[in-house]
Amino acid sequence: MADSIHDPDPWQMLRRFTAARIALGRTGVSQPTSAQLDFQLAHARARDAVHLALDVDALRRDIEAAWPEAGQCIVVHSAAADRNVYLQRPDLGRRLDEASRVVLAARAGGADVPDRAADAAAELLRDGAAARGTETDDASGVSAASGARPYDVAFVVADGLSALAVAQNAAPFLGVLRARIAAEGWTIAPPVIVQQGRVAVGDEIGALLGSRVVVVLIGERPGLSSPDSMGLYVTWAPRVGLTDERRNCISNVRPAGQSYDEAAERLHYLLAEAQRRQLTGVELKDETGEIMVKDGETTRNFLL
Repeated sequence: MADSIHDPDPWQMLRRFTAARIALGRTGVSQPTSAQLDFQLAHARARDAVHLALDVDALRRDIEAAWPEAGQCIVVHSAAADRNVYLQRPDLGRRLDEASRVVLAARAGGADVPDRAADAAAELLRDGAAARGTETDDASGVSAASGARPYDVAFVVADGLSALAVAQNAAPFLGVLRARIAAEGWTIAPPVIVQQGRVAVGDEIGALLGSRVVVVLIGERPGLSSPDSMGLYVTWAPRVGLTDERRNCISNVRPAGQSYDEAAERLHYLLAEAQRRQLTGVELKDETGEIMVKDGETTRNFLL
């Protein structure tokens, strides 16, 4: 009976090539019930991804296991006190709270946190909501303390608009990338995990650590077929106040999107070129050419 009232779309064969909602067919003047229910489920998953809290302890363990040479993760918080503030005040998600700035400034160059700095950070963290509600200090946008040896690369993992994305993809991706750049001899900063963070928070973190380039792994805005998509943002000479034309982006990193191998190859290229040319953004293009994909096949970069 169901088959007799459901008119299939003649273009249904195209659905093999995309997860987009095309060729759904119709029932009278409406879409089929199954398509409507699938849409509602996808919308619920996207909404849940936005509000899901990041499991920091689990993510820290996964990252440290994937890249043990990078050292223990540093966990920090943006100036957005909670998820509601984060969603309503994007500007606060782009800056660190006071306690986090103290900890990162003390860790610049890989040094242990001095007693006074640790005490100050602990005091601020005990009153985290109040600390995150204070005005940020633009002076934190300067480079690391004088005399500290700068890192070549700093990796920042932020929940963004989908904690699910980084929880599932950050550690496996970093494990694949680690194997690709091991021979480069770059100095890697301790990974930084940011709660309630947006892309630009990496500029402040990179500046405080004294890193030449910062890579932000962040949960992207969920789509109706991709609640778990992770983005990578690469910025040379990070400092507070940079805008997006200074960054390169690699998007949709996940098993059902851009594979870890493909994204790692693109990021390796961008990092190498950023180190060589000392820039990122609109002046640095992805010219990787042929990219390895599944089963040993290659595909030409359609942008070239």
